[in-house]
Amino acid sequence: MADTELTTLLHVLNGKRRHVLGILEGLDEEALRRPVLPSGWTCLGLVHHLALDDEKFWFRAVAAGEQTAIEEILGSEDAWRPAPRKTAEEIFALYRREGELADTFLAGADLDAAPRWWPDFFADWRYDNLREVVLHVITETATHAGHLDAVRELVDGRQRLVIT
Repeated sequence: MADTELTTLLHVLNGKRRHVLGILEGLDEEALRRPVLPSGWTCLGLVHHLALDDEKFWFRAVAAGEQTAIEEILGSEDAWRPAPRKTAEEIFALYRREGELADTFLAGADLDAAPRWWPDFFADWRYDNLREVVLHVITETATHAGHLDAVRELVDGRQRLVIT
């Protein structure tokens, strides 16, 4: 990739993706499915949300305009509540795969290009270019990685960054 800005953005995004998966290493299926906060979301639900509502939605559907992704998004399940039959490893694999598909698209993308599809449910609000989309996904991923840090500490005391 010759584009230094794009290379930098992808480096940051991939670091946040690794953070999401890394903070959950070692948790068993029960812990990953246990709601810890009053809102009721689970670690697996959050990773599933990131795979579908962030990676797939913003990169494959909005940015790339991939018709299959658009149709799947519009008719999809509640990303925050993955089907109980989906194992943790399947959800982690889905997240990794959506990140890989996003990276493949982004490798040849123009950050100044307009999104190829925009959902009607956003009404008049929109992002004007791919750069804004990438920054949005970085922000979402980093925010949710922080949520997972806090939940992991509540589950078993593990801290990503030990403060002394």
